[in-house]
Amino acid sequence: QVQLVESGGGLVQAGGSLRLSCSASGSIFSINAMGWYRQAPGKQREFVATITSGGSTNYADSVKGRFTISRDNAKTTVYLQMNSLKPEDTAVYYCNADIYITTRGSPLRYWGPGTQVTVSS
Repeated sequence: QVQLVESGGGLVQAGGSLRLSCSASGSIFSINAMGWYRQAPGKQREFVATITSGGSTNYADSVKGRFTISRDNAKTTVYLQMNSLKPEDTAVYYCNADIYITTRGSPLRYWGPGTQVTVSS
């Protein structure tokens, strides 16, 4: 059984900052890429950022220069530092991870339950 749990969401004023965390636990052999998506009310879930096991990062254009994704040394926790937040960043933020649960086969993608981020104007 594998679980991803996010934390760090909340209410912040425009221009403020929040730091999201997501930890993976359970029967994990290794973790490949980890990332963040978000879903605003009435909209589809969209990509925010991703980081590989080697540390390479990729960002959506809408968050470049404002958000930073990182991982801990054990590579089981991913962070999203969000600065200069805007009302349009309001959404439920979901983390995901591509996890090998055995030494063979392809990784499986797991998702956390999400954490609400609300940015007031």
